[in-house]
Parts: sequence; structure tokens; C-alpha cells
Amino acid sequence: MTQREPLALHFDERVLDHDTGTALHEAAPSPWFAANEPHTEGRLRIERMHDILERGPVAESIRFAPGRLADEDELARVHDPAYVREVRRAIEAGGGWVTGTTRLGAGSYDPLRAAAGTALAAAETVLSGAAPMAYALTRPPGHHAQRAQADGYCFFNGAALAVDAARRAGIERVLVIDWDVHHGNGTQDIFYERDDVLTVSLHMDHGAWGPSHPQTGRLEERGAGSGLGFNQNVPLPLGAGNTAYLRAFDEVVAPLAERFRPGMIVCASGQDASAYDPNGRHNVSMPGFAGIGARVRALADAHTDGRAILIQEGGYNPSYAPYCLLATVEGLLGAPTTPDPLAYVPDQTLGLDERFAEIARMLADAA
Repeated sequence: MTQREPLALHFDERVLDHDTGTALHEAAPSPWFAANEPHTEGRLRIERMHDILERGPVAESIRFAPGRLADEDELARVHDPAYVREVRRAIEAGGGWVTGTTRLGAGSYDPLRAAAGTALAAAETVLSGAAPMAYALTRPPGHHAQRAQADGYCFFNGAALAVDAARRAGIERVLVIDWDVHHGNGTQDIFYERDDVLTVSLHMDHGAWGPSHPQTGRLEERGAGSGLGFNQNVPLPLGAGNTAYLRAFDEVVAPLAERFRPGMIVCASGQDASAYDPNGRHNVSMPGFAGIGARVRALADAHTDGRAILIQEGGYNPSYAPYCLLATVEGLLGAPTTPDPLAYVPDQTLGLDERFAEIARMLADAA
């Protein structure tokens, strides 16, 4: 594989100003501790991701580009306008906990608009032909943001906005690939009844987690109405590892892409499936993420003239998630892979043959 032309990396420093405050991991601080910790979704993880791309081995293959603020009319293309106003008013009232895991700061509105706008800027770069691939390095993540519901640290869905931008630019069919360790329920919700967007989510088999996240991420959630068959979940057992994720690309994503023939690929790119992530523990390591990046590039080369838009999602260990992002980008670029600086955790493949056989039977029945 030869190294391709520079990747456009869009970043807006205003996303760092989204203040998630202190927490017990991702919940409200415990009164039993005098020394509090920052909320898991903090700025350090993105600062370090930016550092490793700016100063690490792929720096010369990246063209850094700005983000921008999305306006409310743009947000309302994928979210209920009343919901957008509700988020703004909650921030103006001082912010606070929106769900048990998800917190707004008093100054979060421009950072949230910058996250959404940076996703749109990345989409615009690819759609204009300025670069074949663009990566929006943003926070907070967005793939849990439903049409009218925040959760999982997410308020506005950057991947969905990128899909909408592609459709508005005349792209007839858009493939969404989400490998964040959690189910991309927000993106599923937004496109669940549409046949012009195929959403595929690879994730731990965590099920629903309450009224703010009623979707299960299980195989039976396949779309509704004209969208039936255009939502594919790939729930994976805890600790699945590199083998599971790469088999999912080879045995599920690639055949679906061949059948769907997308004109654009949008990726919800999370690194929280790593062994060291406080939210993941799926044992994916740097070689696995490099394999994911390489497979995205291969799919783009096969179906979309090499074009893909990638939006940052999870990845919460600030020591290891940046290396996993580096590996993802090395795979996208076809660049030499960096040795893993921490450790290798063996893949857990127990039960994978049965799971993939079940998915294969479902896909065959739907063909």
C-alpha cells in the first residue's frame, strides 16, 4: 500500500472550552471523596490526540485546517429545532447534568457549535474535492445524540451532520461506519426510516441503558419503513479484540458496502474499544486500529473514489487513545505503523464464529 496525499485534519480550539467539570468517572461526584477527579470526557484527551498528530510520525502527511461554528439552522437539519433551543437555554441557565452521565457547562454553547461545525468543515473539504479524506478532531462526541435527546456526553451529532451535508451535495447513498465501543444509537435514530443512508455500528453488546438510550444495538434493530434493512448492528462480546473488529469489517461491512454502493463514507471514529479505556475494555490495540483505518481506505478506494469523512467520537484514556488514533490515521494513509508503547492484550475470540454466522444468515435472508 502506498502512502496517499495528505489527510485534512480539522480542529477548532473552542471545543476545548466545553467544561464537563468534576465527576466520579462519568457520574456526579461522590460526597465521600474530598479529592475530586475531572469528568471522563475532558479536554486532555483531545489535546493529546492533536499533539500526537502534530508532532508524531504522520505530521508531514497531515494538512491542518480550521473548524467553524455551526448555526442553529444547520443543527436543525438533523435535530428537532425545539431540542436545539432547549440545549441553548439549558446552557444559558448555567448548564448542569442533562442525564446521569452527560453534563453541560455554563459556557458550552459555542464549543458544542464548534464541534458540530468542525464536522461540517471536514465534510465540506471532502465534498469540494479539496482533499479525499478529512478528519474532524472534535469533542464532545456526537453519535449518541438522537434527533431530540442528549446522552452519552453527546449533544449534536457530527456524523449525522456530515451525512446530511453529503446528501445535500447530491450524494445519493451514504454509508456510515461507527466503531466507537458504544452503539451509535443517535445516528441510528436519525436515519432509522431512510434507505439512502446505511448505518453500521460495531460495538460492545451493552443493550439499552435507560429512557435516554432506549435502543438496544442488537441485531433485530434493522430499520423501519423504507429504512428496513438499512441499519446493521454488530454487537460484540466483551473483550472481543482486534480479530472481532477486523472480521466485522471483512465479513459484514465490506459485503454490505458492495451491495449498497455508497457515494460517500462517513465514519464515527472512536478509540474507546481499547484494552485501557475506562469505557471500553474491548481489547483492541494499535494494530487493530491500523487495520480499521486500512479497511476504511480500501472501502473508499473501491466505492467512493477514495473519499471519506471521519468524525472523532470516544477514546477516554489520554495516555493510550492518542496512540490508537495515530494507528487509525496510519492505516488510512498506508503509512508505516508505530510500535505499541504500552502492551499487547491477546484477542478474545470465544463465541465469534457463532455471532458472525448469525449475522451472515440474517444478511443472506435479506438479500
